[in-house]
Amino acid sequence: MNLIYSTKITKIGEMVPQFYPEKMIIMFKENAPQDLADYCILHNINQLNEEIKTGYILKIDDTEYKITAVGGVVNKNLRDLGHICLKFDGSKEAALDGTLYLEDKDIKEVTIGDVVEVISA
Repeated sequence: MNLIYSTKITKIGEMVPQFYPEKMIIMFKENAPQDLADYCILHNINQLNEEIKTGYILKIDDTEYKITAVGGVVNKNLRDLGHICLKFDGSKEAALDGTLYLEDKDIKEVTIGDVVEVISA
């Protein structure tokens, strides 16, 4: 298992919990425009060691989620902007290009300091 990506949550926008029932979390690097920052978990690193692929694992601290689909611009957006959407609905097809789809499982409520990682399976 290789570490593909790792970052730490530095701020949580006040609207983030409202997306949990929609099975969604939006990530953006700390330099997010203020009008978007309220809806995002903000983090400080967007270094991607290799492309994220279906079957890899996304971890939020110790909670693991299997990646079920990867939108067409997820790798580019994560590398360039630190911005992607995480959708926890188990979709096998990526309906939205900027979304990383994860197994249909309860979302771990994020806290400042949580580490988000992607590891190869």
